[in-house]
Amino acid sequence: MDIGCYPITMARFMFGSEPLRVSGVLERDPEFGTDRLASGILEFHGGGQASFVCSTQMVAYQRMQFFGTKGRIELEIPFNSPIDEPTRIFVDDGSSLTGAGIKTETFPACDQYTIQGDAFSRAIRENTEIPVPLVDAVANMAVIDAVFRSAETGRWEKPSS
Repeated sequence: MDIGCYPITMARFMFGSEPLRVSGVLERDPEFGTDRLASGILEFHGGGQASFVCSTQMVAYQRMQFFGTKGRIELEIPFNSPIDEPTRIFVDDGSSLTGAGIKTETFPACDQYTIQGDAFSRAIRENTEIPVPLVDAVANMAVIDAVFRSAETGRWEKPSS
């Protein structure tokens, strides 16, 4: 229940809705019993799908890709970018299988967690809306729970509302 929350959050954000159903597979650490490898598929309205694979005990690597009918966007290290290195986004126009149509957008180095903390603190101090409300965390947990249920039942599961 660590790194897998991020691709689920991102899928919900990108589709602007909650998944209709999910399918999940987990491998547990034999010593600790914790999930160490998880895969999931989230199905959204209109046939949209998101899939992810994440692990806490495999080689360190993070990518997210968004595929459309006319191109692809890839985010490099989307969840905990190094604070001393720039962040890159690759925009592929889909014109070539060899990647000839890829343009790279680079953003200056920053500490995402400091920015997140500052935004939350500012909302509290200024009595404004919190950037990510608690209801979002509850909805995300409903999807995570459904992924875990699916891993146990071997069936598609619906997130609780």
